[in-house]
Amino acid sequence: MDIQIWTYLIVGVSFALYIGIAIWSRAGSTDEFYVAGGHVHPLANGMATAADWMSAASFISMAGLISFMGFDGSVYLMGWTGGYVLLALMLAPYLRKFGKFTVPDFIGDRYYSNFARTVGVVCALIVSFTYVAGQMRGVGVVFARFLEVPINTGVIIGMVIVFFYAVLGGMKGITYTQVAQYCILIFAYMVPAIFISIQLTGEWIPQIGFGSQLIDGSGTYLLDKLDGLHRELGFAEYTSGSKSTLDIFAITMALMVGTAGLPHVIVRFFTVPSMKDARISAGYALILIAILYTTAPAIAAFARTNLIETVSDSKYDTMPEWFSNWEETGLISFEDKNQNGTIQYVADPAKNELNIDRDIIVLANPEIARLPNWVIALVAAGGLAAALSTAAGLLLVISTSVSHDLIKKQIKPDISDKGELMWARIAAGAAVIVAGYFGINPPGFVAATVALAFGLAAASFFPAIVLGIFDKRMNKEGAVAGMVIGTLLMLFYMVKYKLQGFGGGGEEDWWFGISPEGFGTVAMCINFIVSLVISRFYAAPPEEVQNMIERIREPGE
Repeated sequence: MDIQIWTYLIVGVSFALYIGIAIWSRAGSTDEFYVAGGHVHPLANGMATAADWMSAASFISMAGLISFMGFDGSVYLMGWTGGYVLLALMLAPYLRKFGKFTVPDFIGDRYYSNFARTVGVVCALIVSFTYVAGQMRGVGVVFARFLEVPINTGVIIGMVIVFFYAVLGGMKGITYTQVAQYCILIFAYMVPAIFISIQLTGEWIPQIGFGSQLIDGSGTYLLDKLDGLHRELGFAEYTSGSKSTLDIFAITMALMVGTAGLPHVIVRFFTVPSMKDARISAGYALILIAILYTTAPAIAAFARTNLIETVSDSKYDTMPEWFSNWEETGLISFEDKNQNGTIQYVADPAKNELNIDRDIIVLANPEIARLPNWVIALVAAGGLAAALSTAAGLLLVISTSVSHDLIKKQIKPDISDKGELMWARIAAGAAVIVAGYFGINPPGFVAATVALAFGLAAASFFPAIVLGIFDKRMNKEGAVAGMVIGTLLMLFYMVKYKLQGFGGGGEEDWWFGISPEGFGTVAMCINFIVSLVISRFYAAPPEEVQNMIERIREPGE
């Protein structure tokens, strides 16, 4: 069978599975809609957390970033991995014992202020909409290549699927759907990695093959060969970086604290019965996440090696079928500048004739390596599973922020459970439509917006959560001042240096030599300082709030 038939078959079966699970696990109350009733087994929650954490960015983009950036791309690997560890070990157990299953809810109650709650809602919506729009766009790209439909049609199909199980099942449906999606995405990620590792190095474990000698008998190590290929084409050595140590630290830290403040993962720790189960599920999730994250550098190196050897100095007319298939999506383009019909892929922009979107690396990798058609189709299903699992989690955060943190907590406190559930579903449905719109019509500054989302989470949520747990003296005045100033500073820096037309200058004008992607670290530090200083000029929190903080820091359930 050809690739398209295999893709229809595998993707169709996976979608039928998701819909069946949603019907089976339909939510009947706000408790089930928000936290799946709080009765999810730790292993199932660990799998769902891993699927929620590993979005299209992890499945599709991370290996592509590392593949094209080499050593400099490792900041994303370290930042996103470290972010989960930080969340699981430092924040999640305390938030679980606090009993608030949204970040705005924690901020509003801990700082006894609806204004603080509203600031949290605004930040949660910005972060969540940014991510969910990216997931929907990823769905469209996968459909465009493997099902040969327009990207916009692919986005609409993804909207329908997510709408069905997110709106119908809530967290209960999403949890068990994500368990299935984790199984699909990790299988789809590992199978081609194992195949290609054996092809290149003879090692069936990709993490070992990554540091092994090539199977061609030359005695050359894979990374040494890749460094040599890079030097020949004028690129920086794959294993050496160009960023400053300070900027690498700042970006890694911003990604860590930013992802540790992402609301769609925090809520997962409220779906298990107890704190003990929350800790166990965090351990399961860490192991399950590590399988993909330790494989990503290997996939990046395998794909980069095969790509360079396939396209460099090759005749355009003799390129394999995969090349023309990706050309049709617009994610690969060839411009014959010297009119000799040979692809010149080099670092010099004036001479380079090939433009490659780095997001295609994982998806195109099996085709470049000439793996069986069913493996290629499996990767498509894995990419869709990764995108849809995170999209569903983010949509739930959006619906919860509207129905619980705005309507229930501020606008209509006497609303019934049935009425709140209705508003949660309406908000989720509206969020799907908005996310789909931005998936079809992505803003021109989408890359800047993604970096802004991490920076905002670092500059706003992280200090407020940490100080709310570990500083009894932190009051609403300090927390709100820190959140507002940290967020505004991050917005200013991102607008100045990332958005075109604002005259911010280039790298030479960056403050302290820190890139916009890493400035969330600076904004976070300023948030901490402002919060601590301002809080000391105002009265301490009420005694009941301080007692509450004492309780959540005590060992036990």
